Amino acid sequence: MPSVTGQALAPGRLGAVIIGRNEGARLVSCLASFPDWVRPLVYVDSGSTDGSVAAARAAGAEVVALDMSVPFTAARARNAGFARLQELGAPDFVQLVDGDCRMQPGWLEAAAEFLAARPGVAVVCGRRREVRPEASIWNRLCDAEWDTPVGKAKACGGDALMRVAALAAVGGYDPALIAGEEPELCVRLRQAGWEIWRIDREMTLHDAAMTRIGQWWKRTRRGGHAFAEGAALHGAPPERHWVAETRRAFLWGAVLPVVLLAGLVVTPWAGLLALAYPAQMLRLSRRWGWERGVFTVLAKFPEAQGVLEYHLNRLRKRRSALIEYK
Repeated sequence: MPSVTGQALAPGRLGAVIIGRNEGARLVSCLASFPDWVRPLVYVDSGSTDGSVAAARAAGAEVVALDMSVPFTAARARNAGFARLQELGAPDFVQLVDGDCRMQPGWLEAAAEFLAARPGVAVVCGRRREVRPEASIWNRLCDAEWDTPVGKAKACGGDALMRVAALAAVGGYDPALIAGEEPELCVRLRQAGWEIWRIDREMTLHDAAMTRIGQWWKRTRRGGHAFAEGAALHGAPPERHWVAETRRAFLWGAVLPVVLLAGLVVTPWAGLLALAYPAQMLRLSRRWGWERGVFTVLAKFPEAQGVLEYHLNRLRKRRSALIEYK
């Protein structure tokens, strides 16, 4: 009788959906990191002008070129790739990955075996790492962000191996979301009775390529937008999805600064409120180190901007524009 591992790695059981735009050599590296038994490979392109489409076809991938007259989101791209994957034969598992990542050796085998042995698990993810954390503090902050606890989880990130039947059953990603699409998907999967896991395996190498504070600000602002929209969608009990994160961003990044400035009009003693920031930085630095501790607090300002942008657009009944940092 074939082993679980042998069944999981059989040709046709695992495919991949890669999304990207103008990733160049990073896309070539991403496609080359998939072994031959992972097929089909579906690459979803969002208006590249650097030859990415030709490179993907040369690597043997099926290409889906998005209609860029329709507002782009990563969720929409993943759905388009997943739909094409199903048309090509619907494998049991699908690896979702961004075109600026490459798979780590052994990940697909370990993840496929994990899903094959646990029919109640919809998603499994591992350790995503930055390829050049030494290049900038912004890359290091990204790398620290990827290091989430091992075990049963509430959500995954953009790279994950998913059970095709589970993804199809909940209708895929919400294409309207400009950020936070994987955690929102995982909310619906868990509500449907599925489990999400992170295992202790190296999964992907990611290239954030962040060298400027402006990139960090935009990426963090996008995170705040995702918090607010996620809370609006699934903030009711018992889920309370991203409610605490939204409140922290709003409190530290908007409410406290306004109270501080208003207080200074009345008395200079109100300036003592500003000491809350270094105190919080010190507290978090003891847990995570000074870089992460300091910037976790500073991140509340762009996060608050993202929260306010989401609610302002909602009041105006406007669609939020994509927030890109590179």
